[in-house]
Amino acid sequence: MFMLLISFAWIWHIEPGSRLAAQDAAQDAGLIVDTNEIQSVLDEQPQSSDEVPADSPTSIDLLSLITRGGGFMIPIGLMSLLVVTLAAERLVSLRRGKVLPSELARSLEDEADPIEHFHPSAAFDLCEDYPSPLGRVIRSMLLRTGQPLADIERTAAETIQREADQCAAPIRWLNLAAAATPLMGLLGTVWGMIVAFHESTTLTADRSRSEQLSEGIYTALVTTLAGLVVAIPAAILAQYLENRVANLFHRIEQFAFELAPVLDRFQGQKRLHSDGTLHPMSTPPPAPPPRTGGKNTSSAETKSVASVSKKSKRGGAKAS
Repeated sequence: MFMLLISFAWIWHIEPGSRLAAQDAAQDAGLIVDTNEIQSVLDEQPQSSDEVPADSPTSIDLLSLITRGGGFMIPIGLMSLLVVTLAAERLVSLRRGKVLPSELARSLEDEADPIEHFHPSAAFDLCEDYPSPLGRVIRSMLLRTGQPLADIERTAAETIQREADQCAAPIRWLNLAAAATPLMGLLGTVWGMIVAFHESTTLTADRSRSEQLSEGIYTALVTTLAGLVVAIPAAILAQYLENRVANLFHRIEQFAFELAPVLDRFQGQKRLHSDGTLHPMSTPPPAPPPRTGGKNTSSAETKSVASVSKKSKRGGAKAS
């Protein structure tokens, strides 16, 4: 082989005709390889084991997002605690057994069947045994026994409205949380973007502007996400609880207006005192207990008696 290469080099430096003849002879012998074949072989070589693959995208951690939100996450977190507390309290308080006890409703229906056997004192005692919005509404109606039916129904409607407002008052805080929390998140996002653009004006040589802005906007959007996460459940819970209050007090109103006619036969004849006793209309209500005043009260009474006696004496003198 070595002698063949020497002869090939010697022929290369001779005349061109002999060189072409030598190339043909070498190609026939298989010693010349095409450059395209060499490149294809190099392209097909496997990658070395030292090469490191590109980094795969990391997953988003919820805890890291919360910590990157900054100080604006504190009021949003307080709002979330408020929403959870109020929702749990209202869900427990607005159970049907607490607002409209089935035992009280059943006992009042049994008491009013038939109507002639209905006794306001017994119904008053039942309302005292079951303290609830239904019991307070029926109790206000019973205290109007002896008055016209229109006055009794008006009293029931006013009491129902007052009880419904009292039950719906905490739900307004849920509506406030649903409206204010996204604004808190938006405020945090706007502030974070301002900070990101401000920091992009003072970049170091090893960081690019796009990298800085993307990181700042990524951090700023966390507060908007947190605000929406709190506001959406708050809005859903508020709407659900408002519908529940309306449904329960609609049932109370229906029950009260169905029970009101049993008091019509007492109109102008008897009335119910605040102690639950039934008396004729001509009987005056029981007098309130006497006041036990101190020295100031007794001295005031003494002065009033003295002034009355002086006036009576002056009147007698003038008459004489």
